[in-house]
Amino acid sequence: MATTVTNNPNLILAEVDSGQQVEETKIRETKMEEPFDDVDGGGDEHQNRVSESDEKPKKKRKRKKNKTVKAQIVAKQEEEEHKSPATEEAICGQDQDQEQDQEQEQEQEQEHEGRSRRSRNRNPVYTEVDFKIPRKKRKKTEDTLKEKKEKRPRCSARNQVKDENGDLKYVPSDMCHQCQRNDKGRVVRCLKCKSKRYCVPCMKTWYPNMTEDMFAECCPVCLDKCNCKSCLRDVHPKVKNKIDFKPSSDQKVQYSIYILHVLLPFLKRLNEEYTKEKMIESEIQGCTISDVQLNKVDCRLDERMYCDCCKTSIFDLHRSCPNPNCNYDLCLQCCWELRDGSPQGNKEEVSIQFVDPGAEYLHGKLKDNMREKKHDSENSMPPKENTNHCWKSLEDGRIPCPPESMGGCGHGILQLMHIKPLDKIPTLLENAKTLLKDHKVEDDMREMPEEWCTCSDLVNGSDMDAKQLRKTASRENSNDNYLYCPRAVDIKPDDLKHFQWHWSKGQPVIVSNVLETTLGLSWEPMVMWRAFRQIANVNHDQLLDVVALNCLDWCEVDVNVHQFFKWYTEGRYDNKGWPQILKLKDWPPSSLFEERLPRHGVEFITCLPFKEYTHPRDGYLNLAVKFPPDSLKPDMGPKTYIAYGVAQELGRGDSVTKLHCDMSDAVNVLTHTATVTPGSEQIEKINDLKEKHKSQDQKEFFGMDIGNTKDSTNTEQEICLEKQRAVNDRVESKVERNSFSNNEQTKANEVHANHDAPIGTCADGFDLEEGGALWDIFRREDAPKLEEYLKKHFGEFRHIYCRPLQQVIHPIHDQTIYLSIEHKRKLKEEFGIEPWTFVQKLGDAVFIPAGCPHQVRNLKSCIKVALDFVSPENVGECIQLTEDFRVLPKNHRAKEDKLEVKKIALYAVEAAIKDLKDPNANKCFWLANIFVDI
Repeated sequence: MATTVTNNPNLILAEVDSGQQVEETKIRETKMEEPFDDVDGGGDEHQNRVSESDEKPKKKRKRKKNKTVKAQIVAKQEEEEHKSPATEEAICGQDQDQEQDQEQEQEQEQEHEGRSRRSRNRNPVYTEVDFKIPRKKRKKTEDTLKEKKEKRPRCSARNQVKDENGDLKYVPSDMCHQCQRNDKGRVVRCLKCKSKRYCVPCMKTWYPNMTEDMFAECCPVCLDKCNCKSCLRDVHPKVKNKIDFKPSSDQKVQYSIYILHVLLPFLKRLNEEYTKEKMIESEIQGCTISDVQLNKVDCRLDERMYCDCCKTSIFDLHRSCPNPNCNYDLCLQCCWELRDGSPQGNKEEVSIQFVDPGAEYLHGKLKDNMREKKHDSENSMPPKENTNHCWKSLEDGRIPCPPESMGGCGHGILQLMHIKPLDKIPTLLENAKTLLKDHKVEDDMREMPEEWCTCSDLVNGSDMDAKQLRKTASRENSNDNYLYCPRAVDIKPDDLKHFQWHWSKGQPVIVSNVLETTLGLSWEPMVMWRAFRQIANVNHDQLLDVVALNCLDWCEVDVNVHQFFKWYTEGRYDNKGWPQILKLKDWPPSSLFEERLPRHGVEFITCLPFKEYTHPRDGYLNLAVKFPPDSLKPDMGPKTYIAYGVAQELGRGDSVTKLHCDMSDAVNVLTHTATVTPGSEQIEKINDLKEKHKSQDQKEFFGMDIGNTKDSTNTEQEICLEKQRAVNDRVESKVERNSFSNNEQTKANEVHANHDAPIGTCADGFDLEEGGALWDIFRREDAPKLEEYLKKHFGEFRHIYCRPLQQVIHPIHDQTIYLSIEHKRKLKEEFGIEPWTFVQKLGDAVFIPAGCPHQVRNLKSCIKVALDFVSPENVGECIQLTEDFRVLPKNHRAKEDKLEVKKIALYAVEAAIKDLKDPNANKCFWLANIFVDI
């Protein structure tokens, strides 16, 4: 046997003859297995290599190994003393090669899971002697390192391609990030991220406003506006962070003072109502008001309690039946009305049946028996009388449970119950007064100082070219004909006071170009469809069919979502050639908007101006966000309104949102428009059908038979000239002038050229290329006169099956009427009122105050996104609307109190008091109060 020893004292190299076995080889084999052995005796692999005679206790065998290693080290040192120079040089050459091999071996050992440093450090043998990897493993390690060096580069194609020399090389990938395909030809690579690329067809289809140079400079992924499926459904964290809007401690104090000032009257009124009912209960119990004993109701945060009589929300004091099988609940307002003998909240259902006259009726065909059906229908369904089934209160103020026919049990007396602590409201009122006194603010902040608004100087002066004003009405002796209309990019923090000044007066506000403040995500209908579309499997429904409303007969139709969006841009006509106007109904559902359209949800919140009011989570002056965590919250949106539209007012079948009042404040943003231009054949058919419609209206509305309709065009032009007296009529007539006839367009332009519209009005520079929707918003104080006019003329409006209205319960809350140009003219003549009328352009955000009746007509196919919010200034109006809704019939669409505004106001007061005491506290304070209040 010949043994070669290197200068490294920890390494022994041995050359073993074929028939010879040395102890050093056994030592190396034993060492290779030791790192994998368990402390208690080693693994199965080691036991297979050791004979049964060698199986000894772990500690003894380990001690024997250490002695053998030491003996080998001593023998190695003795041999080094007798080495020759030639042998030493040969060994040095081998050492260099072996050191290189050792470096590679060490890298391989670090990657190998079975040979971790922790295992090696536990074994003291490796601190003295290393070992050499067998030949086979060395080859495997070299192959692995070679594969590492030839690893596929980033952003390269998966398969290698032969170059001009025949060698296989990796080439850059041509897979488009948008469509995930590489067979569409040339791609443009982003020079910023150097990883994304887009094919030419996708660039033209999905990003028409971007050039190839823009893609090369910074791709949509780098700009955070990519609309591929992956980016639309998986929002990047840095994009989500853009909608964080949390106020500072100083802002919390400032806003909390403002909220307490505005809500203090509500808190006083609520305390008076509670005191009134407690006084009645004290007389019933025969004790003082401080000794009144009430039972507490267990109502969880995720539950909502309603009055069984008027459907109003109950959040604290109420009366309830003690019968465990009944539990009839009655709000305080119903209690007082019942004691007065005039309950208003339990009106009977009103049933109105509509007879379908057939498709021919929609376009003017009126049979003789149709008029008979119409009158028979009216006479056979009179409104039901309000019967209370002799349900009355007792003389001492007690209220018995109503009979079973009214939802009660007819037995027992309703007891006064409470949900929150009895001293909750008085304590809040006392704390609010103390805090306001400490902050030395004695004036009523609801009366905004005039210096907060600079518009009055512009209106009264000669500078009518103010960019922040838009004339929308021509009321005589009125100073509110102009609306505040700032540009989104020009809004500064100090402009919040200017907004509050107009908002506190109940005036709408228009903020233009809000989409300029976003990242630029596309609102194209097909982009939204791709983002919303789900693949059908066991976990997701296949959301391909949606429910739409036909604006001609106001009936629901099922339509494929892809087909709907195709007609959105191309237009659709029925078998008579009349434009078929469809509106999507609740798509996507507002509760799923941010879930199904997460990227568009972020884009919408980003564009909202005055986020102190409009932010759906962090807006401090949005009282709707004051609900405690895990509580049942009202549905405030966002909601989408997608509908077709045409510029000309058709008279019937228009793309309209009919006259109504929202239950709260709202902001509406026009995010997309598409112009549909009818052909010459459709134009001729539409004009013929309009004449038939007019004849049919005269017969049904006024009993007149118009035999000659040749002069109807001249009559319409004369009416248009009269409408130009008012600004809103000028807007409408200009929309009418953009009709389907080129001759009418020329005549209208001549009329408009002779009429000088004042600079700054909504009629100035009006262009259908920018305009998308026509808005009419009425003042709150004009609502009574508006109701009176509608009750007088309701029979001149059509609704279900395009039939004339048979009756109205509430002409505004029914949402069955749209005021045409002619009706707005008659309204001003008879009652002297007119709305704010203006055109919403692409990117305009319209703020609608609660309590303002309004209607909308789409001049183009439009996509609008709206969000409800509750501002401190309009809490009183929301409460008044709740009072109006509670007296409607049981089956009315607006009957249910979905907003729960009183509960919202109470939570807002609690939050304001908490933040005034500790502005740095977070929302977790609710967790401490939940178990105290409920």
